[in-house]
Amino acid sequence: MRTKLARRYAALIACAGLGLATSALAQDKTVKVGVLNDMSSLYADIGGANSVIAVKMAVQDSGLLDKGWKIDVLSGDHQNKPDIGTNMARQWIDVDKVDAIADTPNSGVALAVSTLVKEKNAVLLNSGAATADLTGKACTPNTVSFTYDTYMLANGTGKALTKAGGDSWFFLTSDYAFGHALERDTTAVVIANGGKVLGGVKHPINTSDFSSFLLQAQASKAKVVGLANAGGDTTNAIKQASEFGIVSGGQKLAALLLFVNDVHSLGLKTAQGLSFTESFYWDLNDSTRAWSKRFATQSKGGAMPSMTVAGNYAAVLHYLKALEAIGSNPHDGAKVVAKMKELPTDDPLFGKGPLRIDGRRIIPAY
Repeated sequence: MRTKLARRYAALIACAGLGLATSALAQDKTVKVGVLNDMSSLYADIGGANSVIAVKMAVQDSGLLDKGWKIDVLSGDHQNKPDIGTNMARQWIDVDKVDAIADTPNSGVALAVSTLVKEKNAVLLNSGAATADLTGKACTPNTVSFTYDTYMLANGTGKALTKAGGDSWFFLTSDYAFGHALERDTTAVVIANGGKVLGGVKHPINTSDFSSFLLQAQASKAKVVGLANAGGDTTNAIKQASEFGIVSGGQKLAALLLFVNDVHSLGLKTAQGLSFTESFYWDLNDSTRAWSKRFATQSKGGAMPSMTVAGNYAAVLHYLKALEAIGSNPHDGAKVVAKMKELPTDDPLFGKGPLRIDGRRIIPAY
């Protein structure tokens, strides 16, 4: 009899212990977000430390800290190298228990990290990488893209310029996944709208000398020189194109991915006449102005936010709304992303817009 009672007592203790563990797990309100981007090279000005500021603002504005949640933000420099980015993401997820990785400018890095995130069942909140493949042939249940992609950029700038008479193109293309995707998608749009591509040349990422590439563009006699690059590569190409007299000679420059920071770097004289597509501009309306002025009090030199920075804020804010709707952090990336797609998106920077089943947020582009 004593033996049976002892066994029952032990079983009751075990069940009670399991119940307490389950309850504690259900009430897990700890979150870690890692901002993975270029902190020191050609994309640092469009994201870098400013993306970290935006993510921390999203954490604050979510209201979860006041409701007892503990949310940590980490940051790291992927140096535009997929192997470094992937290793850093793996360390964050496996050792530091990071739940979501944000930003990831550089499509090569983003595609590699997206694969890892799916394998580890974490979340990738992409704002910086432009390749449409992240929500196309390489889409996963764990990745969302918030700000722009090569399809949007091509159908904005490419379509507008071709229809306006720029029916012959030559591409200067950054030689990695992003540039290839942007040239591919813009070429399709140009041809679909009655234009033709006369040629193109690929250049190394983060190059300082565009002279030989610009001479080829000039010799092509194409009406439009499409810059399928970004950040420092775009500004260097535009500055040197001005020196070569590309625009004054009658050709038009299409900056297929340009940021407000780039215009400030170029100066208005050099930037005159550029055509580009954006999904966010800080001075667009009262809501974007109010948020951007808050941001500028924290940014280096009072810089206004790029659309990448704004996208990080919106993506992390919506991610945290999904966690709040779930009621705790399940540490299940696919489950959280599914909830993100279920909830309507609405933020002060991009407004309302659906998050599609493929992970692409649909927002206005200008």
